[in-house]
Amino acid sequence: MEYQTALSPLDGRYRHQLGTLQETCSPAAFARARVRAEVVWLLTLDKLHLPGFAPIAVKEKQLLERLPQLNETDLDLLEKIEWQGANGRSATHHDVKAVEYFIADKLAQHGFSSHTSWVHFALTSEDINSAAYAQVLSAALEKAVLPLLEEVRRALACRARKYARRVMLARTHGQPAVPTTFGRELRVFESRLARQLAQFKKQQISCKAGGAIGAYNAHVAAFAAVDWPRAARMWAAQLNKGRKIKLFVSPVSTQIDNRDSYAETFDALRRIHVILLGLCQDMWRYISAGLVTQRSVAGEVGSSTMPQKINPIDFENAEGNLGLANALLSFLSEKLPLSRLQRDLSDSTVLRNIPVALGHGVVAYRSLLKGLEKTDFDARAAWVELAAHPEVLAEGYQTMLRAAGVKNAYEQLKALTRGHEVTEEDLRHFVNTLHLDKNTKQRILSLTVDSYIGLAAEQAGGKK
Repeated sequence: MEYQTALSPLDGRYRHQLGTLQETCSPAAFARARVRAEVVWLLTLDKLHLPGFAPIAVKEKQLLERLPQLNETDLDLLEKIEWQGANGRSATHHDVKAVEYFIADKLAQHGFSSHTSWVHFALTSEDINSAAYAQVLSAALEKAVLPLLEEVRRALACRARKYARRVMLARTHGQPAVPTTFGRELRVFESRLARQLAQFKKQQISCKAGGAIGAYNAHVAAFAAVDWPRAARMWAAQLNKGRKIKLFVSPVSTQIDNRDSYAETFDALRRIHVILLGLCQDMWRYISAGLVTQRSVAGEVGSSTMPQKINPIDFENAEGNLGLANALLSFLSEKLPLSRLQRDLSDSTVLRNIPVALGHGVVAYRSLLKGLEKTDFDARAAWVELAAHPEVLAEGYQTMLRAAGVKNAYEQLKALTRGHEVTEEDLRHFVNTLHLDKNTKQRILSLTVDSYIGLAAEQAGGKK
């Protein structure tokens, strides 16, 4: 079985969880992106009205626009051109040159030989590869990553509203602090995620088109009067059709694209993952404390020896995969913008692992969604815990007393509560010993652990 021989869990255990990521990041998708970059460049040359470049006829344009679809026969032919040779040529042992010959042969076969020599005109391999990787990354983010992240955000927003008034004990430094609501705590993660997603959607992916070292040497040598940077922007504009996450041409680069935009994109995604890691860890703790319960799944086993167990495996799986994704994303951000002088090839093998980083993220998002779907908030357990800590009203008491002009209110409450177990009766007795007007005393005594929640419910409902 293919599952049993996979080296990566993404190709084995998790292969069914990747969804559209496989379609957007596969070798076939990358080949299609390369062909599209070459075809669009040829169509861009047609718009420049270059001397000696015959206008592309309607039927030829239709053929060119179909080429990037690449069926299985085309993909096999591309591989054959590269490794075995085809159509009277020896093997190229060069992937981009194979793409060039593939397109040129297709044109010749359909009677459009006048443009075969213009395929890949003035470009270097990295021009095509940078555009192909940019297309693949753009599609992966747009079609696989962002939809799942938006689904996570919506799931959090829905639960924030559902549990907006479900009171619980908040902890700071792990210690009882003040009351909050479970919905509000989920809204904290949702609002952070929403802000990062808004920024993430503005990301743009760079590519380059300047030839051997990025200075348009060959372009200018052939046609000095042409505004080649403008032509490159025209090329990118055509590649952007239908895209939400856009491509742009780096104004100045070496032979390889600068890829600062890749670092920006991966760092933005890594920030999102850090937020989700915090959510996974908090949910794990809430489950451990019995505040959040998990519904059992028929047939599922929680332990090989303890039959009663329902483990928070979905949040643990998400945490592990988010950590893996971030380790790879950090490396990609640090590595890809670096190149010795005008180019070295150490980026080539690294670029091929972008889908791996994204893949672990996708697995994490699905696990997180599954975990959220299986959980409920136990209001009774939360109330029992909260009621056991009436001292959490001390903050409200001392603040209201200070507002009423009582001196040393903080210090008095500190002496009463810090390091001591107190009851509601102890707190009430303390207030009754103070010289306060009737209205102030009534307001303080009316404060309860389930009413002292400030704007928590409003915040949980999406209101400030």
